[in-house]
Amino acid sequence: QEKLVESGGGLVQPGGSLKLSCATSGFNFDIYAMGWFRRAPGKASELVAAISSNADNSYYIDAVKGRFTISRDNAKNTVYLEMNNLKPEDTAVYYCNALLSSGSPLFGSWGRGTRVTVSS
Repeated sequence: QEKLVESGGGLVQPGGSLKLSCATSGFNFDIYAMGWFRRAPGKASELVAAISSNADNSYYIDAVKGRFTISRDNAKNTVYLEMNNLKPEDTAVYYCNALLSSGSPLFGSWGRGTRVTVSS
């Protein structure tokens, strides 16, 4: 049974930084692309960033390019999202999941997520 445990969220002022972590277990982490999704209040979930299985390719939505960096440690089965210059519109609950080739989430069961609030 796969397990996804997100952490690292919190309350931060605009312009601040956070680093999210997603510790995983129960599946072959190192063969899957991984992604960070977010769900903002009143909005649908969106894929924010993705990283290939060996970390040689990454993807970001335009809204976070240049501010967010996704990385992974295959030895620790963990994926990270470093977020800089945070904006109020980044406020959301952030989740990780393994990815299908289409970019859709692999697992139907999600972790609890980690809440990021950007506010002064």
